[in-house]
Amino acid sequence: MSLLVVGLSHRTAPVSLLERASLTVDAKVKLLHDTLAAEPAAEGTVLATCNRIELYADVDKFHAGVAELSTLLAQHSGVGLDELTPYLYVHYEDRAVHHLFSVACGLDSMVVGEGQILGQIKDALATGQEQHTAGRLLNDLFQQALRVGKRAHSETGIDRAGQSLVTFGLEQLAGGTGAAEVGAWAAGKRALVIGAGSMSSLAAATLARAGVAEIAVANRTPARAERLVEILTQPGAGTRVAARAVEMVAVGDEMAKADIVVSCTGATGLVLTGNGVETALRARGDANGGTEQSPMYLLDLAMPRDIDAAVHRIPGARLVDIESLAAASADAPMASDVDQVRDLVSDEVAAFGAAQRAATITPTVVALRAMAADVVAGEIARLDGRLPGLDAKQRAEITQTVRRVVDKLLHAPTVRVKELAGEPGGAGYADALRTLFDLDPGTVASVSRADLNDGDVKNRGRV
Repeated sequence: MSLLVVGLSHRTAPVSLLERASLTVDAKVKLLHDTLAAEPAAEGTVLATCNRIELYADVDKFHAGVAELSTLLAQHSGVGLDELTPYLYVHYEDRAVHHLFSVACGLDSMVVGEGQILGQIKDALATGQEQHTAGRLLNDLFQQALRVGKRAHSETGIDRAGQSLVTFGLEQLAGGTGAAEVGAWAAGKRALVIGAGSMSSLAAATLARAGVAEIAVANRTPARAERLVEILTQPGAGTRVAARAVEMVAVGDEMAKADIVVSCTGATGLVLTGNGVETALRARGDANGGTEQSPMYLLDLAMPRDIDAAVHRIPGARLVDIESLAAASADAPMASDVDQVRDLVSDEVAAFGAAQRAATITPTVVALRAMAADVVAGEIARLDGRLPGLDAKQRAEITQTVRRVVDKLLHAPTVRVKELAGEPGGAGYADALRTLFDLDPGTVASVSRADLNDGDVKNRGRV
């Protein structure tokens, strides 16, 4: 079996297509189960963010796997296969590992170096585990990707190269290039945050740290909005902001009071229409006696979009959305930091590949040791029949001697074959071992299916 990823992102597809191809939670779950039902795939998981949709799978046939995964993405995204295909990319085996590790480090993000992707990778793995579609390969891969991403952020200066999408979006609204500019712009303003998920929560916390005077939180589930307000206002939160939860039906009225509006929900339709924004702007003017108002700043971090793109054309409104963020992102990080992360990724890919190749030999080694243990047991039984007068001490000594001899004979070849299996092309050594020792393929296959850890491997079949 081999790792395959088929996907599309802001680097290969227009934002308008990504928006149409976005997956609901139910669609992700259905896609995962349909992936496993497909003949070429043994396990799978989906990484879907605001600017990428990727389907990872362990497949036994490359071309059939690409065709099947592409078809499934088209079916569940609602975008026709003919329209989707030109924007799809395919990575296989080591290139697929390299791609995910690069994504985890923020090298493939809209804003290079942003760290929020790690949470999204963690969520993708959790979904695969919950749905029982992520097996040994994808569990190993995604857990290692999380470790690689954390290494990149802790051991290099990639954090200086970029920032989260939330921070970048607020910087675009503020017209500045750093936290100081955002703080000066946000100080004293009133904000409305629509949604209470991870992105909205991050936006609310960022605005609170930037110094806004008040944050209203609206969410379809009131309890989640109240929970976010509790987090923002609890002692030790590091912020001094007045926060309150509001009903979704009150969003229009709250928007008329707000200077900054951030929206990131899972809604499939528009949350804020152009007419709604115009109405809120007029209400702001009326509340101030009809005098000219400061602009209303709107940040749309949802995919598909929450805020009508027509807001771009409304006087008095300043909208930044995923599409404008993609256009504004110059991807000009510090070259030395990016090069350092790329070197880290290359080393980690090589190590992961070697570990996976070495792991393929383990079932064969375990089966060999189990066969040797059976041979020893059989010979000791024959000895008991021929020399029935042996006492327990003598029998134990002979048994231990035979086991030591067999163990020493097997030690060097099994250790060496594991080393060789970790090298490129090492999979053939498992075949050679099975052939040389005439191992039962069914026994090896049963070991392959077992969930063996290192302790199991060391202990099972000892002779």
